[in-house]
Order: sequence, then C-alpha cells, then structure tokens
Amino acid sequence: MGQIKKLLGILVIGGLLTASGFAFSQSSQLTAELKERLAPVGTLCKAGESCAAAPVAVSSGPRSAKEVYDGSCTTCHGLGVAGAPKIGDAADWGNRLNQGIETLYTHAIQGINAMPPMGLCTTCSEDEIRAAVDYMLENSK
Repeated sequence: MGQIKKLLGILVIGGLLTASGFAFSQSSQLTAELKERLAPVGTLCKAGESCAAAPVAVSSGPRSAKEVYDGSCTTCHGLGVAGAPKIGDAADWGNRLNQGIETLYTHAIQGINAMPPMGLCTTCSEDEIRAAVDYMLENSK
C-alpha cells in the first residue's frame, strides 16, 4: 500500500509538471500572439532622418477648379455630408455667400465646423481652393 501511494504521488507530480509545462508553452504562444497584435503598425521618422519618406509631391501646375472639386470636394459637397453646402443647391450656398466671398474663401482655406483646412487637399494651393469655391458657386445658381 505504501508503494502504491508513493507511485500515485509520483504520477500526480509528473502529471502536474506535464500540465504546467503545457500551460507554459501555451502561455508563451499566447504572449507572442498578443505582442504581434499589439505591435506598432508603422514607425515615426522626423524630417531629415534617413527613414523619412520623400515629401508629398505638389502638382507641376495649377489644376482646374473642376479637377480640384472632383479630387477633393465632391465627397462632401456632392452629398452635403456633415452640413456641407451641396453643389447645385443655391439655398445651401445663399447664407454662406451673404457673409461675403472673402469669408467663404477663408473658411475653405482655414476650415470651419466639420470642414478641415483646405478640405484635406494637402497638395492644393490657396488659389486652387478659391477656384474650387468659385466652381461650386457657379454650379449652384
């Protein structure tokens, strides 16, 4: 009977060691998977560092107002997203135009309410933004 208890004790201890080894290996795998999921998506580089990307290319010449509108403005101003005045809707533009064209240009360039500065056209010049505003106004009479 004493030997059976001893054998049972050894089996229990062996089983516990095996189970803890398995749990540890699973834990290591789960930890590795968690680290992979939480790893940064990219890196941060400052201007002048060798890892920094080339600056965004600016167009070689001014784009037409329609090109700017089609490329950067139509998403919001085509549908009136977040209160943006819709192209083709004179009433939407009326109150804004009553503030004066320079105010309208300033809002388009600096941003207002939900509209970000330059309407997120990072490669547009202020003149191109003004031309896009004029284009939307001309097509909203």
